Amino acid sequence: MPDGYASNISRRVHLEDRSIGGLKSHDSHILMQQLIPLAIRKSLPKNVVQPLIELCNFFRQLCSKENRAANLEYIQHRISVTLCHLEKIFPPAFFDIMEHLPIHLADEALIGGAVQFR
Repeated sequence: MPDGYASNISRRVHLEDRSIGGLKSHDSHILMQQLIPLAIRKSLPKNVVQPLIELCNFFRQLCSKENRAANLEYIQHRISVTLCHLEKIFPPAFFDIMEHLPIHLADEALIGGAVQFR
């Protein structure tokens, strides 16, 4: 990554317990929107990878600098389909109120504008 774009994520990885900790919110966005789609593409089955990449793309589009109403309406429709695909993959215990939250984020972006300007 370009120097200063994100913190050195490799320093935040703990191999003993296989966890990542101490990330700032921007680093979490970098992981979710750019690195995870690259990392999982060849390591997981296609039926698992596709909905996860769709979820990452949803957040990338939602956090972009310029959002058109038509794009937001499209991702609002697609996120419900993506979450249905995720429900087919993960057990019911995985889903709580936070996994339902993306359904409402596109509406908030339509009403309030881009995320970084609120």
